[in-house]
Order: sequence, then C-alpha cells, then structure tokens
Amino acid sequence: MRNVLLALTVGIAFSGMAQILNVSSIEKVNVPENRDNVVAAISPAGDYLLLTSSSNKGLTKFDLNTQQSTAVTDVPGAGFDVMISDDGQSIVYRENSFTANHLRMVALQSKNLRTGATTMLVEPTRDLEGVAIQNATAVAIDGGRMKAHALNGASASVQRPVLSIKNRQLMITENGDTRVFSPMGTDHSYLWASVSPDGSKVVYFIAGNGTWVCDINGQNSKRLGILRAPQWLGNDVIVGMFDEDDGEFIYASKIIASDLNGNQQELTGGNVVAMYPHVDASGSKIAFSTPAGEAYIINVTK
Repeated sequence: MRNVLLALTVGIAFSGMAQILNVSSIEKVNVPENRDNVVAAISPAGDYLLLTSSSNKGLTKFDLNTQQSTAVTDVPGAGFDVMISDDGQSIVYRENSFTANHLRMVALQSKNLRTGATTMLVEPTRDLEGVAIQNATAVAIDGGRMKAHALNGASASVQRPVLSIKNRQLMITENGDTRVFSPMGTDHSYLWASVSPDGSKVVYFIAGNGTWVCDINGQNSKRLGILRAPQWLGNDVIVGMFDEDDGEFIYASKIIASDLNGNQQELTGGNVVAMYPHVDASGSKIAFSTPAGEAYIINVTK
C-alpha cells in the first residue's frame, strides 16, 4: 500500500500563486528502503517507475500496483534521461564507458521489459548529443546525424523535430537535417530541452537565467522563471523544480507548475525536498524523489 503523505483540497492553490492544476493527493511510494533511490522516469500509463542511483548507475523497475522491484540493468549512466516507449514495453538508456586513454564514451541501448531482449542502438561514441522516443521509434542524434530505430517490431517513423545539445547550443533536427536552434542566441548555455507532445512548442533551460518556452520555429520566447528539469504536462503546462542550496547541499526544493504565460503554482510544500519531476502521458501523475531516497507521486487534474 502507498502512504498518503498529504491530501489537498481540489481547486485550492497555494497562497499568492495561480491555480493551474488541482492536486488531489501526494502519496509516498514504498520503494525499497536503505537504497539510493532516484526516480528516473514514470511509465506513460503511470503503472511503474524506473529507479536509478544518484550517480545514474543502473535501473530498477518498480511496479506501482504490485510493489515489486525488478532489476533492469546495472550499467553506468543508465538512469540519465532514460526514456520509455509509448506502450510502456521498451526503454532506451545510455551506457557509459571509458577508453584506455580515459575518454568517456556513451552507447545507446534499448531493452524490451517483457522479453528481456537488449539491442545496441548506437555503438559507444563521443558525440551522442540527443535522444528521443516518438511512439515506438527511438531517435538518436550522433554527431549531428539522426539515427532512427524501430522498437517492438514497429516501423520507424519520425514525425516531430528532435532536439539535441552540442557545445552548449540547442540544436534541432528536422527531416534529417540538424542545425543550430538556440532561440535566445548562441551566447547562452542550453540544457533540459524538449518538444511539446503536439510538436508545436519547445521548452528549454538557460544556465543562470531560467526556463523559457517558444514556438517550434524559435519565435515568441517567454521566460517562465527558475524551473529546473522542466517537463511537459500536456501541451500547455510545464512542471519543474525550484531548489535552494548552500553551495554544497540542497536544503529545500519544491515542484512548481507553470502555464505558458509564466503564472506559477507550488505543488509541494516545505515539508519535503521534492526534486526532478517526471510526468505520465495522461498528465495525471507527477513522480519525484528526495535526496533521502524517497519517492512520491502527486495526483493532479486540470
């Protein structure tokens, strides 16, 4: 059983902030204790979590219905930006390694969670710049070149632009062509970028500045404030974290929802250090973890 940490009255926003989502409850998930648990992803159907360590080593599938844990992989780097196919059947993850000269290499793997079959999508490379999943197609940007791989026996199909980061710049790949996107200019460092589910907008984070959203053509950029690790919840809400530290340790962090005009709502209070949100496909569940190795799910409606 999950433990309900906090139940909020539907329709009531935190004081001084906009009402963007209705929060029905925040539930603590009974992930294995005495482990370095970090939520790496939530499945599209919201029925399982992928857990990793604070160093992104390995992945564990935690079934939210049965409360059972299943080891998926123990490779280094697997928890960084791991992605799940739309049907929840396959995952795509990185594997870090080093050459004899101590150069870091990154490979891209896929694994079918039902059969256990693993496939190497991209051999170890120094230039893996972006990864995306569109339906049952895994897309990698390797040295500016797009590589599409079908998952689960489907045909490969890339319908939306794919974002990547190269030399701190935000790149976009459309129809197989990769070019500089960087909506706010090339004198900034970009990270945490993603395309909205309908393919019409982009959210991105500028180091030292905050989160922005713009149209897919790079126009109409709007600043949403400091929302680290931003995630799309549908096509018109962004969810991220606002964390505070003393230069060494993070002592406070809240999950924040923002509409595309920058109006914000706190989804968690100060009683838990809530970090790195992950949203299911329906936009009804937001999973996050704490530095203490705890995991929670926020249940929301629009």
